[in-house]
Amino acid sequence: MKHITAGLKHTAQAVAAAMMAVMFLTFVLQIFIRYSARLDWLPDYLPFLEPTRFGWTLELCLVLWLWLVFWGNAFVVRESDHVRFDILYSRVSPQTRRLFVIVFGLCIAIGLAVSIEPTWAKFYILRLKKTATLSSLFGDWIRMRDLYVVYMLFLGAVSARYFWIVWQAFRHGVPEPSDPDGERQSE
Repeated sequence: MKHITAGLKHTAQAVAAAMMAVMFLTFVLQIFIRYSARLDWLPDYLPFLEPTRFGWTLELCLVLWLWLVFWGNAFVVRESDHVRFDILYSRVSPQTRRLFVIVFGLCIAIGLAVSIEPTWAKFYILRLKKTATLSSLFGDWIRMRDLYVVYMLFLGAVSARYFWIVWQAFRHGVPEPSDPDGERQSE
């Protein structure tokens, strides 16, 4: 099971890294086209560098950024990497910490899980809308719902993660909080 989990984790990281690389290369292309657009003679000799053909680069960078945020938070960022305000959490007893994790974890998990269906219902209209410029790159088949479907993955994955955290806290308790240097605090 650990090999499967590690493989999925590395795959998720590789997908995020690939999105980051494509976004970076697209950004570099934007800069090149922006500065080469001042050279009036360039499109005459290299017609594929016509600046009007590269409007899609901005929309692609925006879509990749959206995907990176939701994909990364759903599959790459660990729970311990999130910013927390744990002043109260770190000062209470282990039983109270366990109660905090169970109650608030259930609130988050149920809230996200319950929002999946209404969100998908709102996405229904997006199946009709085309992208502004990405159709010139990918063709006419891509719709706005396809671009925002990562949010549905995010809702499902984070909801499942918090249900798992609650289950683990219910069965095994919660670990002791750590100080910023990584050492365990004493009671």
